[in-house]
Amino acid sequence: MGKPEPGMQFTRTRWFSTLGVISLVCSLLATTLPAEDWPQWRGRDRLGVWHETGIVEKFPDGGLEVVWRAPVGSGYAGPAVAGGKVFVLDWVKKQGTRTLEGTERVLGLDEQTGEKLWEQTWTTGYGSIMASYAIGPRATPTVDGDTVYVVGAVGDLLALDVTSGEVRWQRDFVEEYDATIPIWGTSSAPLVDGDLLIAVAGAEPDGKVVAYDKTTGEERWRALSSDYEMGYPQPIIFEIGGKRQLIVWDPQFINSLDPQTGRVYWQQPFNVQGGMSVTTPVLGNGKLLVSQFYGGSMLLGLSATEPKAELLWRGNSKSEMPDQTEGLHSLITTPIIEGDTIYGVGSYGELRALDLETGERLWASDQMTRQGRWGAAFLVKNGDRYFVNNDSGDLIIARFAREGYVEIDRTKLIEPTSSAGFGPRRRFDAAVNWSHPAYANGHIVARNDEEVIRASLRE
Repeated sequence: MGKPEPGMQFTRTRWFSTLGVISLVCSLLATTLPAEDWPQWRGRDRLGVWHETGIVEKFPDGGLEVVWRAPVGSGYAGPAVAGGKVFVLDWVKKQGTRTLEGTERVLGLDEQTGEKLWEQTWTTGYGSIMASYAIGPRATPTVDGDTVYVVGAVGDLLALDVTSGEVRWQRDFVEEYDATIPIWGTSSAPLVDGDLLIAVAGAEPDGKVVAYDKTTGEERWRALSSDYEMGYPQPIIFEIGGKRQLIVWDPQFINSLDPQTGRVYWQQPFNVQGGMSVTTPVLGNGKLLVSQFYGGSMLLGLSATEPKAELLWRGNSKSEMPDQTEGLHSLITTPIIEGDTIYGVGSYGELRALDLETGERLWASDQMTRQGRWGAAFLVKNGDRYFVNNDSGDLIIARFAREGYVEIDRTKLIEPTSSAGFGPRRRFDAAVNWSHPAYANGHIVARNDEEVIRASLRE
C-alpha cells in the first residue's frame, strides 16, 4: 500500500479528533443523564424510587449543605420539582380572627436559588376540617409539561401555567359536585395520564373519581359511587394483566379502572374505619399490597393475563394497639416490597417486616422512627438502599433485610412544626413533620410550616 496522500492523513486525523469529541460528549451525557425531576407525589410513576447516581453514601460530618431556604406558610403538601422550578402549596390564616379562614397559595420558586417567581392565591375556609389539622393543603402538586395541577384542602382543583402561575382552568368539588370534604381534608394528588387529568373529586352521586381533559378542564368520564367517604387515596397506574390499571383505594373497595374510560375492571372489598385509606397501593411480584391503620394489611394476587385480582391474605387484628397487632397497620407511611418481604411503619411508629407470602411478622424495630400513635416515615429507594424521612425531621440512609433493619447514617434535615393531634397515647407533646420531600437533581427539597429548603445530596 502506498504512502497516504496529505489530504487523506488530514481526514483521518480529523476523524480521530471527532471521535474524541464524541467520546467526551457521551461521557458528559452519561454523567448528567441520571439527574431527574420529582414532578409529583412519590416521584416518577409514583413509585417512591429515586434513580439518580452519584449520591452520598454517608452524610457530611457537619450535616447537609443547605443551598437555600425560602419562607412558606403552613401545610402538609410536599413539594414538586420540575423544569428548574419548585412548586409548593401552603395556607396563610387570616389574621385577627378565630375562624379558620385564610388563603391557599401555590408558590413557584427558582430551583437553583429559591427566589419566588410567582404565586397564585384563592381564599378558603377550613371549617369542615378537624381543627387540630386545619393547617393547610395536603396534596403534592402534579407537574406535566407547561402545567402544574394542584388540589386544595377543601376541594379546589386548579391548572396553572408553570411559568407565570396564571390559572388555565379550575373546578370546585364542593360547589360543582356537592362533594363532602373528608374530616382531614382533600388529600389526593391529581394524576396525569396521556391527555387526561384524573382526580378523586367525590362528585355526587357517581363520580368519586373524575377524569378531565388536562388542557381544557372539560369532564371526560366519571366513575365509582360517592355514597360513602372519598377517603384520602393517591391514584396510581400499574400495567399488569395485559392492561393499564388505575388503582384507587377508597374506604370500601380497592378499585381497578380503565384509566382512559373509567370502566371498572374489578373491585375488592376492604372496609376502612374512619375513612382512612391513606397509604399508596404497592405492587411487587405480581401482588398488590394496601395497609390501613385499624384493619391492618391486605395482599391481592393480580393475574398476569387479564385484569383480575384474588385475595391472598389479610390481617385479622381487631385493634391497632401495638401489643395487639401481629401484622402491619400503616397510616401515613406507604410500605415497600423488597423481594419476598414487606417493610413498613405500623400504627405506633414501629418498623416491621412481614413475609410477603403469608403476612407473618418477621421482626420489629423501634430505631427508625420515634414511637407514638401515627408514627410515620417516608421511604424512597435509591440504588440498593433507602433514604428515609422520619416525622422527627431526620434524614436517614438505611437498608432493610429479612434479618433486620440496618441504619447506615442519620442527620437532621428540618425542624418538625406540625401538631401531632391530641388525646391518649398520641404525641401531643411533640411536633411532627408529615410532608413528603422531593428528591431531584442531586438534592432534597423539604418543607415544614415555616420554610422550604434545598440541600445537596451529591457526593
